[in-house]
Amino acid sequence: MTIATHPENVSELYFQVKVNVSITGGCDTEQILRSWLNNSLPNNFMTVLEFQLVPKAQRNHPKLQSEYPTRVLAYTVPRRESCIFQVQVMMQSDIEEIENLIQYILQKPYENESISIRTEDIEISQILSFKCNAEIRQTLKGLFVWPETSGGETANQTCPKNPDHYATRHCKGMLNTHWMAPVLEDCAPVVETIPDLYHVSVTADSARDVVDMIEVLLSNHSTLNYEELAIVLNKLQDIINVSVVTPELGQALLNIISNILKSESNLVPFTNNILNITEAMGDRIVGYEGFSTLVAPAIGITVVDVVPGEFNSLMIGVASDATGKKPEIFINRYPLNSTLAFISLPSALQHCFPQRGPDQTPPRIQFQFYAIASLFKGTQMDQTLNTFVVAASVTNASCPIKDLEEDIEVTLQHLIPNTPYKQVECVYWNFNKNNGQGGWDNYGCRKYNSSSYYTTCLCDHLTHFGVLLDVARTQLDPANEQILTIITYLGCGVSSLFLGITVLTYTAFEKLRRDYPSQILLNLSLALLGLNLVFLVNSWLSSWGLYPLCVAVASTLHYFLLASFTWMGLEAVNMYFALVKVFNAYVPSYMLKFCLLGWGLPLVICILVLIVNREAYGSHIYTDTSSSTLQLLDNSDNFCWLQDDVTFYVSVVAYAVFIFLFNTGVFVVVLIQIRRMRANSPAGTRSGVMQDLKGVASLTLLLGLTWTLGFFSWGPGRIVLLYLFSGLNSLQGLFIFFFHCLMKENVRKQWRIHLCFGRFRLEEHSEWSNSASIGAQAKPKTNPPGALRPSVGSTKSSSTESTSASSNYSQRDSSCKRPDLGLFMNSLALPQAQRSPSGPGGPPSCRGVSRTPGWRNHMLHQQE
Repeated sequence: MTIATHPENVSELYFQVKVNVSITGGCDTEQILRSWLNNSLPNNFMTVLEFQLVPKAQRNHPKLQSEYPTRVLAYTVPRRESCIFQVQVMMQSDIEEIENLIQYILQKPYENESISIRTEDIEISQILSFKCNAEIRQTLKGLFVWPETSGGETANQTCPKNPDHYATRHCKGMLNTHWMAPVLEDCAPVVETIPDLYHVSVTADSARDVVDMIEVLLSNHSTLNYEELAIVLNKLQDIINVSVVTPELGQALLNIISNILKSESNLVPFTNNILNITEAMGDRIVGYEGFSTLVAPAIGITVVDVVPGEFNSLMIGVASDATGKKPEIFINRYPLNSTLAFISLPSALQHCFPQRGPDQTPPRIQFQFYAIASLFKGTQMDQTLNTFVVAASVTNASCPIKDLEEDIEVTLQHLIPNTPYKQVECVYWNFNKNNGQGGWDNYGCRKYNSSSYYTTCLCDHLTHFGVLLDVARTQLDPANEQILTIITYLGCGVSSLFLGITVLTYTAFEKLRRDYPSQILLNLSLALLGLNLVFLVNSWLSSWGLYPLCVAVASTLHYFLLASFTWMGLEAVNMYFALVKVFNAYVPSYMLKFCLLGWGLPLVICILVLIVNREAYGSHIYTDTSSSTLQLLDNSDNFCWLQDDVTFYVSVVAYAVFIFLFNTGVFVVVLIQIRRMRANSPAGTRSGVMQDLKGVASLTLLLGLTWTLGFFSWGPGRIVLLYLFSGLNSLQGLFIFFFHCLMKENVRKQWRIHLCFGRFRLEEHSEWSNSASIGAQAKPKTNPPGALRPSVGSTKSSSTESTSASSNYSQRDSSCKRPDLGLFMNSLALPQAQRSPSGPGGPPSCRGVSRTPGWRNHMLHQQE
């Protein structure tokens, strides 16, 4: 059979062929059939397209298949196969003639050296509609309306923003025609930013395209402002309203919501919108059987179809997946150790299931899990959300689900492990609170059980559930917290440097530490130096992840903090003994007792804490023992310190309150006493205002009175007081160096004697000998009984030839000169003003004043 062709009048026709064949020999069936078609059909005007093999059961005797190997059967036993393919025919002829020609060619027996093919059934049909349907696509580069296009052809459309360029799209004509991806490289973007989405229309046809556009735009934004959030959420709501939400579309929508939740945007004004969008998506999802679960890093939902009358209860839980980056939702399975949230729904819910018609979907229960706590920010200043949030609802419920006879049980894992002394509260999200922005409410919910890691709540209604934690140590906003952290670390670093210089100075130069005030100052400096150094390395050591090391660091920090408070208190005790309480008896081992108290009492307290409750020390990152937790919380406290509130308030706050109340009392007494002395002093000897201010500042910092700012850091002025607290206390070491090293003449002289060279060097014998002689001149030759009374530790305090000597002293008689506030800038062995009968050996002008040991030492500092 021959067909005459005319190239100038050739037409392009397509036929679909289905053929059943019997093959003998060979193993590769597909290759055999392809070779047969290529050799049989004339390739000058017939082309095979889209070949597809359809395996059929072999018509072989079962016994042969069991007795002979497969390869032997393939060569010797005929097997029946089926295939489908398209034939492109380029010729001018009648349709029937072409079909007859194809059938004639394929019916011919085909044999070669190794195979034999016989056709059994041949079905040939012309493909009449070989086109891609018209389609509307919304893209970042504009709206494109692609017309109906024949298979194998390419459609062209002008670019919306630059009409002189074109977009193209090919209609691929295979077994089933379909559009290829459009080529839009020559088109300029129409939607470049999120605000441009405002003008994009959302239809059922363009909904999936708009989702893709939003995903692309969000990938370039880590933070969304108010306008951008409003536009994106409105478009998501439009997509849900006009679309059939398939699992694929639902997953894309959930990914977008997850990205929004993980962004650093302010979501508070849009919390209700996000919750409503998520619930609407779960209500409208179709295309699943029984249940469907969709998860993203920050959110997960599950919908479960239930049968009315057969519903007893339903348990749904959430745990971390194997990677720890996404939630894993499980149904009707008891919780494991890694469970983040768990909810048990009672059978009483079925009273509110919607009535199901013949063609209606069954009742549906929806479960939602939110892994971003920042989405739910209420107005509670003293409470914080300490769990993830779960929600449950019934789609199209026939009655309000509230006041249930059986409670809904919700168990939530704490984000930060709780202590037994912190109160927790079971709450739900009330959409109507805070002028419609939503907020936490406890109506209908109560706490059933709570531990360090979990809280179980019982509620009589369905909604979004969470657990609030009472915050004893109120959190700061991130900006101020970061600034205060920087100030604290810089201040501690500077203080550590100058405290080290102070300690070295008083340790190296023995003449500077001969009196008790200098020795107390040295011990206080050592305690503050230890406190600052441990604080600076705390976070670094905590990051090692060793719990015993963290306990050691926390207890050491606690010890040096208490030691610092104690030595500040001992400074005040020494002042009190020297100025107010004067003993007639000598007190032996005065400094030894002070050292036992200053270093021993904090040690006893820390040991007691370790014995009673070792877990009081630690860090939040060590208290969470879950083997697998969702890695979404990024605000863990990586700092080793006291984690138990009772221990903190008893061993730190109460201790500090006692110390600073006493120090404040001593400070007031000192000021009153000095005021009385100044009132009796000659007018020409009174110090200036600046000198008085320096003395007050020195006393305030030395007694640690700036630490009391921490007790008043609440209310409207809280932030200001915290800045003052951080700055003054972190720089306490610098101030000690300034007032007790840099401004003390005898310390500067020691530096010049031992550390300077050339003309700056000071000869030790001349200056200190001169000072000693001046001190000798100021000392009375004889003392009447009772004129000089030994104070506490009188032997050390009366040393006049050492620390308190100064080259600034004048030669005039100073034995009766009243001290002013500048006295405290040189030493804290304070004078005692006391009326007594004058002795015959005393200076006439001083007969009304009895001086404590050390009085002459300090009076020398006032001679100028």
